[in-house]
Amino acid sequence: MSTAQLLYQPSDAALRFLPEGPYPFAEGKFSWVAIQHGSDSTYGSVNVFDFRSKANQSFPLPGRPGFAFATNRGNVVVGCERSVLLYSLKDGSITPIVEQVDSHTTGTIINDGVTWDGNLIFGTKDLEFRTKKAGLYLLRGRDKRLFRLRDDQICSNGKCIVGKGDTWVDLLDIDSPSKCVMRYRVNMESGTIESEKMVIDLRKDVAVPDGMTRTLDGKSVIISMYNPNPAPYGRTLQIGIESGVIENEWQTEASPQATCPQWFVDQGMLWLIITTAVEHMPVDRQLESRLAGSLFTVPMGPISDLSAYREVTQPFVE
Repeated sequence: MSTAQLLYQPSDAALRFLPEGPYPFAEGKFSWVAIQHGSDSTYGSVNVFDFRSKANQSFPLPGRPGFAFATNRGNVVVGCERSVLLYSLKDGSITPIVEQVDSHTTGTIINDGVTWDGNLIFGTKDLEFRTKKAGLYLLRGRDKRLFRLRDDQICSNGKCIVGKGDTWVDLLDIDSPSKCVMRYRVNMESGTIESEKMVIDLRKDVAVPDGMTRTLDGKSVIISMYNPNPAPYGRTLQIGIESGVIENEWQTEASPQATCPQWFVDQGMLWLIITTAVEHMPVDRQLESRLAGSLFTVPMGPISDLSAYREVTQPFVE
């Protein structure tokens, strides 16, 4: 158990409302999304943080983003409202990849995702956080074909890839209200789930599992726990995939609503980045949770072999 270090507290309250999805962007920089610029807002932004200068650039979007990943051509792929888009930070141009996501229902928008080998899996969330109608999708890279894997989630959150073959991939997935991590074997040819198994049960925890990544050795996952209750700190947990045992815990002081963890390498050092949120906090609790909406970091030490890191944090192939 250790305390994460404060990295960046946005001066703009809009950017503190719901930060998520940190992801390596360029040398010395990572991106993150401000999903929603306030409780009544219907738009957000992609942000690029310079790890060395601690300067942040914010790029407004025409809706609420669930994820943003750097691409192999210097753009970002963004899940925004009900579309997956290519967004140029240079000129603000937008090119749709797929639109009308979740066309089977209403009241949902795109949420979290994971990219690997040119492919993308992402989910959506019910804006009322109540009904099992949100989708889980595979966007296959070779033909940009969209497959709906599930249509019965509530808030599809953290995702990571823990195994793959010629025609299949093993996905770990969190539907937050279930408080469980599921393992799905996804058939990449048919775009279907072949099997499913619960691998981690967090139903006894007071907090809700949100964003997730895996450890570089592939044996464990790291999950940020969103605690909507008054608490002196937030928690991000490392949990063994096979054992389900908590192996480590990082605390975010005065910020109980931890949202997403991700790896970041700069100048030969490995760091864990953790985002947190103000979302839903009444004013009196914001005074108590004075660092809510901040980004935190944990130094993990030198790293020389970057192969596993690059496997976990791949850019999206346009």
